Order: sequence, then structure tokens, then C-alpha cells
Amino acid sequence: MTEAIMLVGGKGTRLRPLTTHTPKPMLPVAGVPFIAHQLARAAAAGVTRVVLATSYLAEVFEDHFQDGSPYGIELVYLTEKEPLGTGGAIRNAASGLTCGPDEPVLVFNGDILSGLDIASLRDGHVAAGADVTLHLTRVEDPRAFGLVPTDAHGRVLEFLEKPETPEQIVTDQINAGCYVFTRSVIDRIPAGREVSVERETFPELLETGALVRGVVDTSYWLDLGTPGAFVRGSADLVLGLVDSPAVPGPTGEALLLPGATVAPAAVLSSGTVVSEGAVVEAGAIVEGSVILPGAVIGPDAYVKDSIVGAYATVGARSSLDGAVIGDGATVESDNELPAGIRIACGVLLPVGAVRTTAGPGGCPAGETSAAVVHARSVAAR
Repeated sequence: MTEAIMLVGGKGTRLRPLTTHTPKPMLPVAGVPFIAHQLARAAAAGVTRVVLATSYLAEVFEDHFQDGSPYGIELVYLTEKEPLGTGGAIRNAASGLTCGPDEPVLVFNGDILSGLDIASLRDGHVAAGADVTLHLTRVEDPRAFGLVPTDAHGRVLEFLEKPETPEQIVTDQINAGCYVFTRSVIDRIPAGREVSVERETFPELLETGALVRGVVDTSYWLDLGTPGAFVRGSADLVLGLVDSPAVPGPTGEALLLPGATVAPAAVLSSGTVVSEGAVVEAGAIVEGSVILPGAVIGPDAYVKDSIVGAYATVGARSSLDGAVIGDGATVESDNELPAGIRIACGVLLPVGAVRTTAGPGGCPAGETSAAVVHARSVAAR
């Protein structure tokens, strides 16, 4: 038996407004909540029991996954009452483990999509007699990450903060957010207070001579913490660029979930997902996007690399390029929403209100005086 801890307590502030009603790990990626992919891959690697370390909107996880039996896995839920940091969350979740002090425990961050061979990471940890084994990945630009240099045998030498100068970039290896702990090491983390594994636990282990291994893996790896990465990860799963047993259908240009309606004259491509009850009308083009349940994409709309929230509407001829539309929002016809724009939940964006080119919209017909328009606006309030 192998046990695991999955850290799913974050608020997902970088993904707002998507996380207003939904915890980040529960956002649909390739048609299912993101951690469904992690649970399925963990089960395939021989994990039989997972402790979910929850905090923000904790009840959503248990309502959806129940006891984990559909995944062939036992789920246990432990909620942080106060933020405890990565190390503190791991220590808090350890009370849900049943394994002995010398057994390996897998630890996953709840927002990392990876092609890592999980079983190999665990088995290598056991064979080496390590205290902790880290999954490391290489990135082209490591300036946004803490660095983890290793020696020729994979032993971690130190944990470095984000580099501020070129001279401080001593490696392109970063912490990829998946670990194997020997259970007794988890039990030594201080309980009941905030602890960072990167700044406190791991450096202290190195100081005491513990064996902390780093395994560099160059398979697919993506942090889904931003809207752009969220869309990309979903599309890559649908396209089959990264494997997951949890994808609810064959890989290809698009994934249509049961109850989705797509007009014959609409075009879907690049790993698009159309969720339950969503509608894509005639002439619409949707590329590499996530259309959440109940959303409507109007006729001749163009949606690229975007997320359209649950029960949101994109009107006729509107275009989205790298946009995020919150749950229940309405983008009326003839809007052009550029990359990076986020429309809050429930907002009504009138006809032609946002444009990057000339087009319909503007002052009501016949009202050429700014003073008249202003007076009408004040009266409407």
C-alpha cells in the first residue's frame, strides 16, 4: 500500500474570477476537476489512499469526490483552520496517514500537471534510502523560481531563492512540486504553526546531513496557476500531449461533454472543451478554449485561448483572445476582448462596449452632445 497527501488548500487568487465559486484544484481541466487527473495518475502508480489537505471552500471536494471509490482510491479529508504553509499543511495532513515511520509518502501540489513517472520516483526513493526525494524540472528562464542544484549523484546541495542577477543562476533546475517523504520526516515537521518546506524544512534537513535527493525529469510539466496556463493545460490534455486516464473521451481537436450542443456550422479546434449544457451556435469559431457548463457562444463569435465561465454568454460577432469571462457574465454582441482581460462574475458588457478596432457601439444615435449623454448617464444611476 502507498499513501499520498495532496495539497489543495490554496485560494487560487491568480485565477480569479474563476475561483470565486470554485477552488482552483476543482476547476474543470479537459472536462473534469483538475485533481481528478492527479488522482487517476496516482492510482495508476499504485497509490491506494490519499489525504486531501483542504482549506478554501473545503466542502466542495468532499461533495464531489465522496470516498474516492470511483477512482479506486480511498480519500480522507483534513481541513486547515488557519493557513499553515506547505510544510504545515503536510504535517497537519499526516494525522490522516496510516503507514509506518519508514514507509514512503507521496506529496503532490494540487495545481501541477505533469507527465512524471510517479511509481519510478517512489521506487527510487525507497531504493536510495532517502529522507526526501524531490521531482525537479528544467526551465529555460529560472528567474521566477527557486533553484535546486544537485551533485552528480542527484543529492540536493542547497535551496536557493529566486535569482536576482545572472550570476545567481547556478542551475536551471527547479522544484516541480511533487515529493516523496519518508513518513518519519513528516512527523518531525513542527505541528500547529506555519512552516515552509522550501525555506525551513528542506534546508534544515540538509544542515543535519539528511539524504535529500533531486530527480530531474524532462517530461511534460506545467503550473496551472494562471489563466493562460490553465487553458494550455486543458488543451494539451485534450490533444493528447500529456496523458491522463481521467480524460472523459478520446483525444483530438475538441472534447464535447454529454449535453453540449454545437451547431454543424461551428468550428472547434486546438483542444477546445465544450462542457455539459453549453451551446456553440452557427458560425462560431472556438480554438483552444474552455467553455464551462451552461455557457453560450453566439453566432459568428470567435473565441481563442479563452475561458468562458459557467452560464456566461458571448454574443454574436464578439471576439475573445486570451480572455477570462466570469460565471454568469454577459458579453453582448460586437465586443472585442484582448489578451489578459478578465470580466467579473455576473457583469453585463453592453453591445460594442470594448473594442480594439473601429466598429458598432458608442453614443446612442442622434445624441451628439457629450453633455446630453452625461446627463442621461447620471439620470440612469
